[in-house]
Amino acid sequence: MTEPLEIAANVATGIAIFLAGRNNVHTWWTGIVGCSLFAILFYQTNLYADVLLQVFFIASSALGWWQWLKGNHGKVLPVTNASARTLLLIAPIGLLTTAAYGALLHYYTNAYAPFMDSAVLVFSILAQLLLLQRRVENWPLWVLVNSIAVPLYASRGLYLTSILYACYWVNALVSWHAWRKLARADGSPILSAIDPSTT
Repeated sequence: MTEPLEIAANVATGIAIFLAGRNNVHTWWTGIVGCSLFAILFYQTNLYADVLLQVFFIASSALGWWQWLKGNHGKVLPVTNASARTLLLIAPIGLLTTAAYGALLHYYTNAYAPFMDSAVLVFSILAQLLLLQRRVENWPLWVLVNSIAVPLYASRGLYLTSILYACYWVNALVSWHAWRKLARADGSPILSAIDPSTT
């Protein structure tokens, strides 16, 4: 039976992810609400890396809120592509950090599926950092994260969360396509953070 906490966490996070895909600044405060609820939920199911991840999301969402509104010399930050150097560093950093943190969880805690849990943590952080900067490449990383998260959460009986992460997987693909168009069209937002129609 799905708990009210899981339902509330997924509703708030679902709204935040939908808004992120539409390049809407309201993704950040709704994300703070959803991540706070997920932190409690994951703590209750011994997914400790995911608890830490939610804490990171809460802090980075506050920063992202400011960054999207004022991060371009006081103006709205446009959608752009990450540099080649950044892209070359993502895979080795992600894999090495996943292995290291997964080993810590395996040997020193009672964490369930420590390496999968660690991969969700590490690649979510990398994706979030790219999202903060409105980089197109955050979306393929979210596709990867959701591909790992769906079976992980289902294995812990979090079936609603697993289903919604499958929906987030689809949203990430759609958003990836939409943001690539934005970057090609000189970085003009689909829904400007200061456009009255988005508030």
